[in-house]
Amino acid sequence: MKRKNHNNRLVELPNFCHLGVNLRIALTVEAALVAGAVARASNAADFQSDFIALSALAQPALLLSLLALCLAGRRLRSLPYRWGAGAALAIGAIVPVLVWSWFNPLLTGSTAFSPAGVALFSLAVGAGLLAYFNLRARALSPAITEARLQALQARIRPHFLFNSLNAVLSLVRSDPRRAEHALENMADLFRALMNDARQLAPLEDEVALTRAYLELEQLRLGDRLQVVWHIGKMPGEALIPPLVIQPLVENAVYHGIEPLPAGGEISLNIYRSGDKVHIVVRNPIAAEASHHKGNRIALDNIRERLLLHFDLDAQLKLEPLGAVYQVSIVIPYTREHTTQPAAARPHRR
Repeated sequence: MKRKNHNNRLVELPNFCHLGVNLRIALTVEAALVAGAVARASNAADFQSDFIALSALAQPALLLSLLALCLAGRRLRSLPYRWGAGAALAIGAIVPVLVWSWFNPLLTGSTAFSPAGVALFSLAVGAGLLAYFNLRARALSPAITEARLQALQARIRPHFLFNSLNAVLSLVRSDPRRAEHALENMADLFRALMNDARQLAPLEDEVALTRAYLELEQLRLGDRLQVVWHIGKMPGEALIPPLVIQPLVENAVYHGIEPLPAGGEISLNIYRSGDKVHIVVRNPIAAEASHHKGNRIALDNIRERLLLHFDLDAQLKLEPLGAVYQVSIVIPYTREHTTQPAAARPHRR
């Protein structure tokens, strides 16, 4: 089992394949190299030569260590925390020593390094990094991330629900079955709003939720709202933060379709490319952007939740393309939950 902290949250090793983790490790190693060179040097010339010698050994060792940790990452994260941390430290020490044995003959005439010194330096830096990631997880996960995610989730209160209620009331007598189906869609949306924001959701569930939202909007907008789906290459099992696609589509309806008397077309393109999942939403650009501030709040909301879940590995890009406005999201393809599994929402069909 993975170790739990005082708030009963899982404490696990970082994902060594993630860009944010790799950047933090690389910056820490560089800082340690600078500190080591400063401690050893008596003047600027000595500092330069020592730093060059240290970097010549450390850079290939760092790259190979990160590669090894990334390849072994899934296995390491499945071990109990202490065993996984010990294995990660072992990899972080063995790889630099092997690199030293390969590169040391090329460093003759420069500062000499011993394998024991390389191993101790690697272990010290590795232990410090693991302690940092552990403390960061403890600080962000229980105290900050949960509260911020829940607050961000609570801010997603689609304004269309009030309009949809009026549309449903108009159908109760004329088309009771359609009214019942619309109420079921509204129930799904409310259930999604109340779900645990810490838990990633299957992409196929988020698409189903977005379809339910669009069905409600079509009660109001009718033929003014046209939707084109490109999801033939969608990895339905991929996990994404909840309520990411639906707010994007809500923005597309609110800012792109409603202001146009003739309406327009929204297109959604969801696919996997390599180890990334791409979500692309396009809508027509209205002549008057009267709700720009609300649009920005929703997008900032999504950007912050992507950052909390995926750090620097997620991207959100906004592009006006002529008469079309495009929002693109790129996130890592993952099927591994980042927190303890929560009870799945029941399916009505």
